[in-house]
Amino acid sequence: MDLKDIMQEDVFAVVGDTLNQEKYAYRIKNELMEHGYKVYSVGKELGSLNDISGNIDVIDLCIHPSKGLKLIKECTKPYKYILIQPGAESPELLEYLEKSHISFFEGCALVGLRVYAKAK
Repeated sequence: MDLKDIMQEDVFAVVGDTLNQEKYAYRIKNELMEHGYKVYSVGKELGSLNDISGNIDVIDLCIHPSKGLKLIKECTKPYKYILIQPGAESPELLEYLEKSHISFFEGCALVGLRVYAKAK
């Protein structure tokens, strides 16, 4: 699995401050929507991944690693991949994902959109 595979999915849960125009989570959320992806916002808009009403393909972590790890551990919804934005990783998060056999990729959704975005 790589960034190209991730960008071929349909439904993203962007985890971070999606309401603050200064934050990458805001940019990622809006650019994903502009490219036709379905996007749920967790952090400031929804408090938990479990609050999402529909299915999730990709959880995009744009949040402090300890908060991201907490949300992932609490998540009971199925999903395919986790995309970890630069700065959202930590040894504890990566260790948990590896031990739990959760598919993840460390990369940037904005780069993925520029290179691999699905056709609208």
